[in-house]
Amino acid sequence: MKIRFFGAAQRVTGSKHLITTDRGTNVLLDCGMFQGINTSELNLQFGFEPSEVDYLLLSHAHIDHSGLIPRLVNKGFNGKIFCTAATLDLCKIMLLDSARIQERDLERVNKRRKNRGEELLESLYSEEDVYTALALFVPVKLNSPFYLEENLRVEYYNAGHILGSAGILLSFEDPHYTKKLFFTADIGRKNDRILDAPAPFPQADYIICESTYGDRLHEPDIDAQARLLEVVFRTCVQKRGKLIIPAFAVDRTQEMVYLLDRLESSGQLPRIPVYVDSPLAVDATRIMSRHREDFNRDILDYIERDGDAFGFKNLKYITKVEESKELNFKPEPCIIISASGMAEAGRIKHHIANNVEDRRNTVLIVGYCSPNTLGAQLKNGSHTVRIFGEEKTVRAEVEVMDSFSAHADYEEMLDYLSCQDATRVKELFLVHGEIDTQRAFKEKLNRAGFRNVLIPAQGESHTL
Repeated sequence: MKIRFFGAAQRVTGSKHLITTDRGTNVLLDCGMFQGINTSELNLQFGFEPSEVDYLLLSHAHIDHSGLIPRLVNKGFNGKIFCTAATLDLCKIMLLDSARIQERDLERVNKRRKNRGEELLESLYSEEDVYTALALFVPVKLNSPFYLEENLRVEYYNAGHILGSAGILLSFEDPHYTKKLFFTADIGRKNDRILDAPAPFPQADYIICESTYGDRLHEPDIDAQARLLEVVFRTCVQKRGKLIIPAFAVDRTQEMVYLLDRLESSGQLPRIPVYVDSPLAVDATRIMSRHREDFNRDILDYIERDGDAFGFKNLKYITKVEESKELNFKPEPCIIISASGMAEAGRIKHHIANNVEDRRNTVLIVGYCSPNTLGAQLKNGSHTVRIFGEEKTVRAEVEVMDSFSAHADYEEMLDYLSCQDATRVKELFLVHGEIDTQRAFKEKLNRAGFRNVLIPAQGESHTL
């Protein structure tokens, strides 16, 4: 059996790992898009022939894990795509959103290339490609084994990262022995405010493990609800300003709404309007409300008492562009939650541009921001920022709450892997992390008893 690493190898995005069995069956784990600076070329070529892939096992809906599926299909893949039902529902909105973003971005890029007399570029895929790909999806249940073919069994285990996320166990059965390979994908956190904790998995011979935060610990858990109320009160009541919250459309937005819902339910939230201004977040919230099978006991108990964790009297979900623009002219205090989480694209850039120079306002950063993004500049205390080609002076207050990460830190990942007898794991491959982070995590894994920890490079192949 052979495994080849075509993405998320010594980098965080582009998750893509190809398993070739002794019988010649090709199973692809994830088909993610590379994201960030200088990644466009990486997304054009897979490194393998899509038509030769027999099955795709998808861990979750984030674009760095699912974002190249429509291109894979466009280039010849015609097999089944397995994932949880919640992941399928999220892919329906996220892949279409990805196609539309590409179309808009490409229009701007090609306009500049045309003016320079350069060759025009083609998009990675179209909305039509997305619909063709979605027809190949097959929903599966957690903890319910199924066979891709004789002697090749698959089982999904809750990963607790986002709605529908899962680790995947492949069992290669033989009359004399069975090899087990486990793909952690992205590992969630035990104390997530909405989702169930990651589930333990059976003993594996080989593990492909993420390492995003392999060299860091998250800040100690704080009373996020109390801290959020403090920021809301200071901004919207004392200063009579607007609270602007950049938040990822899936998971982070729902967490923020849930905390505000709890504050409103307990009578603590000031009587101010709250707007969720992101069509994708609106759709994602509807999907999350339909998939309570992934929820933890705390939020289920709350829903039983309150009736709804994502809706209250002064909350309004906005999808229309006209209504989004109207928020710029509303003088009264309010809370605006909008995507993207790194404030690098989408409607949130307009809200920050229109509010960052007013001392009454606050920008609340609640998630990881890649270096050089607008969110990172604000988070790091920049006095000026450039938005839509215009220099803006940062007069608004900038607050940071780092306790909302959906990725486990290194202690949480080690705890997740503690269900394994480390001496029985023949090889553990680290993916989905920067090389320095992976080296640091490798040392921690060695100390925990994992003897053969490998850090594969892009395109590297290993025989198991």
